[in-house]
Amino acid sequence: MINVPVVKPALISVSRDCFPLSLSVNRRKALTEAYNSKYGKNLGEIYECSVCVMTEIHMQEALKEIKAADCNALVVYLGNFGPETAETLLCKYFDGPVIYAAAAEESDKDLVQGRGDAYCGMLNASYNLRLRNLKAYIPEYPVGTAEECADMISDFIPVARAVIGLKNLKIISFGPRPENFLACNAPIKPLYDLGVEIQENSELDLFESYNNHAGDSRIEGVVKEMAEELKEGNKIPEILPKLAQYELTLLDWVEAHKESRQFVTIAGKCWPAFQTQFGFVPCYVNSRLADKGIPVSCEVDIYGALSEYIGQLVSGDTVTLLDINNSVPNDMFENNIKGKFDYKHTDLFMGFHCGNTASSKLVSYTMKNQMIMARTLPVEVTNGTLEGDIIPGDITFFRLQSASDTKLRAYIADGEVLPVAAKSFGGIGVFAIKEMGRFYRHVLIENNFPHHGAVAFGHHGKALYSLFGYLGIADIGFNQPAGMLYKTENPFKY
Repeated sequence: MINVPVVKPALISVSRDCFPLSLSVNRRKALTEAYNSKYGKNLGEIYECSVCVMTEIHMQEALKEIKAADCNALVVYLGNFGPETAETLLCKYFDGPVIYAAAAEESDKDLVQGRGDAYCGMLNASYNLRLRNLKAYIPEYPVGTAEECADMISDFIPVARAVIGLKNLKIISFGPRPENFLACNAPIKPLYDLGVEIQENSELDLFESYNNHAGDSRIEGVVKEMAEELKEGNKIPEILPKLAQYELTLLDWVEAHKESRQFVTIAGKCWPAFQTQFGFVPCYVNSRLADKGIPVSCEVDIYGALSEYIGQLVSGDTVTLLDINNSVPNDMFENNIKGKFDYKHTDLFMGFHCGNTASSKLVSYTMKNQMIMARTLPVEVTNGTLEGDIIPGDITFFRLQSASDTKLRAYIADGEVLPVAAKSFGGIGVFAIKEMGRFYRHVLIENNFPHHGAVAFGHHGKALYSLFGYLGIADIGFNQPAGMLYKTENPFKY
């Protein structure tokens, strides 16, 4: 997938001077072997730094070595107790995400010269990180064998990928936001706090660029590609040249305007004037760009675009943006869900958007006109949306958002799309999240989240929660299990 950083982690071991240096070095070698053997093929091998850090001079030497090796993520490994100053300065001076992990003792046959006390050293390392106001990823239980620490590093990789991606991200928006869509209007200052850049443009800028692409020699090739993707779902083939022209407009805009940034996502305009001026709706093009690795949010939802990109970084897969849209009818629940799936009626809702979900995430699909817009506009200017039921399976519904207080807050909920026909229109699915009813009231409503939510395919709540914590997000809501009350939840149930 394009538009995603490749994580190249470095492993630096540390050793306190009154502990055997060989203990940390040998444990580092064992961890390198364990990680590369188990994860190297899929995630890329870890770079083993030859310097074992005992002093500040060693710290400088180690950082110089891994910089020369083009490493962009760092594993600080306490092979023994560790030097508190030098090991935390690694985090201070390394330009990238950092994880701290510690070695467990291997055997009761070697608890004299072979005892490393990293269990103790990890406490002091974390204490020193806080003293210096440094942020690092610390696993839920950060002490383990070589194989267990390898697992910790694998959990860290998607978090590291997201941190690197956000530091090098530009969000390109085309606005302004539609009237009566205040839910998509949020202050952009917190984006800069995250290190994200934003370029805000008008629809007129986009329209001019689109018109300048008329007759582009590449249009024919993109039309052919679209037709091959849509197959029998290509119900309005005459609109494909316009959609291809628009796709090329966006891709060229991204290349021309990302400038100092490596990665880009887009917050696009899609109504009310878009259809009448461009002569189509952009949904299908947005779905194709998402599948290529450039998520495009609808309705100039800047934080939606940000959330989608985060989901792509964490999952390594195509994402989508959906409305938390409508309740599931009682007869659908009674006839198709009750007794077949372990969910209450209030655990269910339908996730929907007009047609921005990629074909790879739909059971079957048809490119046609946008029904809601066609209620008030000529049908011929509403063509270009991709409709179909969303594929069943595990999902994570989440969002990172700012509001009028300019504070960042987030929510995360693992759930699934049920294999139940939605019997409706647009890109849509029947979503099931445990205790969704309470989550809806005491997280989404109580904390003023808008109706758009990002969807990552698969369960990625663990990585997202770790990422948001790493980014300093203090308020992270989740779907609390029954019996675990929200702060605003009424405890009186009679």
